[in-house]
Amino acid sequence: MKSRTWTAIIATISLAAFTPASPTTAQDGQANQPKHHHYKLIDMGTFGGPASSINFPFSQGTVNNNGMAVGWSATGLPALPTSSFLICGGLDAVVPFITHTFEWDGAVRDLSALPPSGTNCSEPFYMNSKGEVVGASETAEIDPQFFGLQQIHAVLWKGGQIIDLGTLGGNQAAAFGINNRGQIVGSSTNIIPDPYCFFATVQQRAFIWENGNIRDIGTLGGNCAGIGIVDANIHAINEAGQIVGGSTTNPAPNPLTGSPTWEPFLWDEGTGMTDLGTLGGAYGGAQAINNNGQIIGQSSISADPGACNGFPDNNDLNCHGFLWNQGKLIDLTTSSIGGSPEFLAAINDEGEIIGWGVFPSSPLEAFVWRKGVATDLGHLDGCFSFTHSINSLGQIVGAAISCDGNSLRAFLWEQGSMVDLNTLVPPESDLQLIDATGINDRGEIVGDGVPSGTSTNRFVDRGFLLIPCDENHPDIDGCDYDPVQGSTNVTSHSAQKTTLSPETVKRLMRSAGFSSSPWSHVTGSRSSN
Repeated sequence: MKSRTWTAIIATISLAAFTPASPTTAQDGQANQPKHHHYKLIDMGTFGGPASSINFPFSQGTVNNNGMAVGWSATGLPALPTSSFLICGGLDAVVPFITHTFEWDGAVRDLSALPPSGTNCSEPFYMNSKGEVVGASETAEIDPQFFGLQQIHAVLWKGGQIIDLGTLGGNQAAAFGINNRGQIVGSSTNIIPDPYCFFATVQQRAFIWENGNIRDIGTLGGNCAGIGIVDANIHAINEAGQIVGGSTTNPAPNPLTGSPTWEPFLWDEGTGMTDLGTLGGAYGGAQAINNNGQIIGQSSISADPGACNGFPDNNDLNCHGFLWNQGKLIDLTTSSIGGSPEFLAAINDEGEIIGWGVFPSSPLEAFVWRKGVATDLGHLDGCFSFTHSINSLGQIVGAAISCDGNSLRAFLWEQGSMVDLNTLVPPESDLQLIDATGINDRGEIVGDGVPSGTSTNRFVDRGFLLIPCDENHPDIDGCDYDPVQGSTNVTSHSAQKTTLSPETVKRLMRSAGFSSSPWSHVTGSRSSN
């Protein structure tokens, strides 16, 4: 029952395969590339199981500006028949073991789960600058309305302790964001029946937790609301306490889509919930808000009103990215210069937006958007790329994908060029870095790798942290402080149209992390695996 909406959308698109340009073109560009710092690589290991991860496929708030990192790690105990696929085995549920939240602050520490912790899974979703972590944990109770699986409660890890934040009366809740004031936001079920919320039996609502109390923040007129969790660096609440997400506007289904209309919202204490509108369609949600009140999200358009919640009717990506700024909703997919942004991953306080979209060099390409211009970040010597995180300095991390979809390489984009992070770590390192999912303002990077010589496979992932060997990190043991050119091979391509198989595209999108859970209002649907 886990949603694969983005995977399904992309699988309906005719992508382009590309023939690489001559090696001379790439080599000529290589000579003019800037130099980069080396990095010290820290492998997070596991808790005895086969894998760990910096919270694939969602990686928001996983490394803070104090250099602390969080993720999940598999224990040696296989998952139980009642373990919930919502958080057990990672959010894509491919590791059939009991998984616990971990924290790295000089060493890896098991943050455990609610009792009985040995057989309950937990998952982190966000960490603030104080090192306070929010997420979800299984409990000992069974939810008879959700496949007979264990209940999930929103939790806070603070001062080495796990705190049960409870629910809004239902059996399923998760916390997705926390600011430095300790205000926590998330989504929870209640006990009121509803056939249209994502758990398909009871209402799902957005909540704020503060000073020990959990509170429903309401809806735009319907019965369902949720906090956005789509990809890396998502901020559902800013330091002013403003919250973004999506809500139904009416309890009845829209005749065009068969589901209630969903629209993005902005909530604050003084004015309550404000409807931000859509780009003409019947489905949309807000993903993130920065500290200047700028909001990004996704919305369907009038030609395909349900595009963001399932299969497009016309085999096209009609779920557009938007920016809401000072009361104005801007369609970034159609208005941007340089390319067509399709999916928005993050926004920083400078108003720079990252994600992926369609560009002359690739139909699946990482970009950064600044003041109306979408800049193609390239794709190393493959065919595709996607990005997760941007810091206040404009450094961007993500992954580049080979043309056959079988190989991923973690990248850093800085100083106007993309570099393969595998070329910036010691050559004897035991990990192949396949996906960089977060970067903080100190330039420290987290992501996922696989043991050297292993194919890209989530079942053997290892979470990693990269510490830059620079002036802000002096005297780091094992650091090489000499700058290096690295591999910045961003190849030009000439298009040769073809159609990739649905299996290849699904693999690409699973690698990119565009698979969502029922918690997400933006990409969620009730489609099955």
